Amino acid sequence: MEPGTGADPTALAQAVARQRAELERLRDEAATTAVMERAKGALMAADGRSADAAHDELLRRARTGNRTLLEECWLTLGALERPRREAEGQPDRDARRSAPASGSGDVADVLGAVGRDLVRVGSPQELAGCLLRHLAPEAGADAVMLYERLPEGGIELMGHAGIAPTFAAQWHRIPPLTNVAPLDALAAGEPCWLEDLARDREHYLLVDDPPDRWRSRAWLPVPGGPASGVVLGVLRGEERPFTPRERQLLRAVARLCAGRLRAFDSRPDGHDDSAQPVQSVLDALPGAAILLCPLRSPSGEVEDYRIEAAAPEAVDVFGRTGQDMVGSRILESYPSVAGEALWDGYLQALTTKVPFESEPFAYHDTVDGVPVTATYSVRAAPLDGGLLVTWLRHDPAELQEQRLADVQRLGNLGWAVWNLATGETAWSAQAYAVLGQDPAAGPVALERLPRLVAADDGDTLTRAITELTTRATPFDLPFRVHTERGVRHLRIVAEAVADPDGTPVEVHGFVQDLTAQRSAELALVESERAMLLQRGVLQAERALAGRLQHALLPLPRKPVSLAGLRVEIAYLPAQSGIQVGGDWFSAIELPDDQALFVVGDVAGHGIDAVATMAQLRFTAKGMVSTGSSLTGALSRLNQLLLHSREALTTATMILARYDPRTRVLTWTQAGHPPPLLVRGTEVRYVPRPRGILLGASAAPVFESAELRLEPGDRLLLYTDGLVERPGESLDTALSRLAGTVRAQGGREGAGSLDALLASLLADERRDDVCVVDIRMPPAGE
Repeated sequence: MEPGTGADPTALAQAVARQRAELERLRDEAATTAVMERAKGALMAADGRSADAAHDELLRRARTGNRTLLEECWLTLGALERPRREAEGQPDRDARRSAPASGSGDVADVLGAVGRDLVRVGSPQELAGCLLRHLAPEAGADAVMLYERLPEGGIELMGHAGIAPTFAAQWHRIPPLTNVAPLDALAAGEPCWLEDLARDREHYLLVDDPPDRWRSRAWLPVPGGPASGVVLGVLRGEERPFTPRERQLLRAVARLCAGRLRAFDSRPDGHDDSAQPVQSVLDALPGAAILLCPLRSPSGEVEDYRIEAAAPEAVDVFGRTGQDMVGSRILESYPSVAGEALWDGYLQALTTKVPFESEPFAYHDTVDGVPVTATYSVRAAPLDGGLLVTWLRHDPAELQEQRLADVQRLGNLGWAVWNLATGETAWSAQAYAVLGQDPAAGPVALERLPRLVAADDGDTLTRAITELTTRATPFDLPFRVHTERGVRHLRIVAEAVADPDGTPVEVHGFVQDLTAQRSAELALVESERAMLLQRGVLQAERALAGRLQHALLPLPRKPVSLAGLRVEIAYLPAQSGIQVGGDWFSAIELPDDQALFVVGDVAGHGIDAVATMAQLRFTAKGMVSTGSSLTGALSRLNQLLLHSREALTTATMILARYDPRTRVLTWTQAGHPPPLLVRGTEVRYVPRPRGILLGASAAPVFESAELRLEPGDRLLLYTDGLVERPGESLDTALSRLAGTVRAQGGREGAGSLDALLASLLADERRDDVCVVDIRMPPAGE
């Protein structure tokens, strides 16, 4: 019944319709049963028959007259008394209408009136009220009490009329004592007439309040069947003997009550007698348990459940217990369960034959306009086509205690109380776990607590406890203890409760295990220390690499002229990180008046990258200067990287040789971005010859290509730091570079390398940038 979308309206409507139909059926059944019991009671009162003999006589008459039992009962009630009165010469009903109303009517007429009223009686309490209305004028009754025998031998009040509620509560249950008139009447099976108050007080413990109020009384056992354990009490404020007529009337009324009480004990139609063995088992079991029988529609769907058996300790949200619940239906008694998780769980257990266990849930209902809420855990297990349901009601105090235990467990803390006046000490279970103590040894006194802590912390804790117990000074201290699991870092917080003169009388505190937190703090401090140390090393390395880079790669302060070309070079280190990269360049004039242009990028950063860069730069210059071909130089550089101590080092590179006589630029590349050519209004990338990055293969293939430069041409050689952006493809990056160069063509300062870099590198750079800007002078210059 965990709150969800609410009860299913269709199921609720069906439950209401079934409840109304059941109410009508029970009314009809009650009326029929009452007529039958009245007829039996009339025969019992008239002839002194037993209940079974009266029932057999009615059956015989019905068979003889070819009538139903109900028809025979009506005929008996209408015709039984009149022939007897005529045979005895008594006046008929019409002649008696003027007779006095108080005790002068015929006993049969009084019984007939009582029998007619008993049809509308629905409980023992209503029965007592009905009897008082009739017996007050006919027998001088001032009060009526109905007691039933208890299994242990005492009696319990089941109905009353004419007595105060306090009196009923005082005498609600009478133990199996001696000299108690109603108990003696039940034991003897005969009425007990108390007509002399003084004498009766000497022999009996009288049911009385105030004393001497009831001066005469009668206790009559109700005979026959299930009602044989019931005694009827008629109490009068007048002290006088019961007349023979009154005694006859009371005996007959007691026999007439037997039929009505039997109707109360009858079970509704459809009750499964096979539940009796289960009921016998439940009677012997503790706890709350009921047996549910599914009620199905013609199509076989479960429409409701009926309670067939209930344990004596079973109590529902409305306070009904044990047998009071038997026969009721779930949806009619608890309609808000329709469509909820509990209802689905019942169906699941019934269908799959697998027990269902619910999580704790809150059940909400209204009783007499007052909201009722209770928290339950329910288990339903299949049993012979039905469900055996057990539940546990969570008391608010139990929930609070469980929550407190959960808080201590989750927070890894425990409470402790030390009474300084009595010396009593109490610890929670978690306090023993935190302090690493055995619960069997009991709690430790406050003054002995410093003996549990590490030696270095004992004096501090001792001083704090002294201040607390003498001056009520609270404290909050960390300390350490040695346990089987090693050193634990704990915290103790304590305060004192003082009497009116300020003397501490009790200490409240808690201890908390902070080992995990302390370990994390120490690890964080160590990590920060290591980071600071590493940062210092890296900064020193960067400074060294930077100085080495500047020494190996001097940057010209202004454009230079090589082999008739204007060459401008830019080198920009990364703005993030503390390591330098391996980007590099060369722009030198060769011995045969040709020019060599080189742009490269070594993978990685730091001293190793700078060292590899220097090795490649000087080796490439040396090999090309001594006549090696460009492709041959790349092949040898590839072998150099493969056999270096850093076997996984790779690099990209462009090697280009320019011959001023033919204006032809011969070039080759190893996995490097293509050069960008600007010719007039045309901006395009030069197709790359074959070549993979250096250090990636033991048998690479390198090819060369030629580009004839025209007057006014501009050629950009660059590293990938100029174009690459996080999350962006290389094609997009190259398109952005070409677009930027094209857009700057008509602006003031067109062709400025500084303007190009400012447009492309507005954001923070994550890699070094190296650019070699080669220009062919226009014609006529």
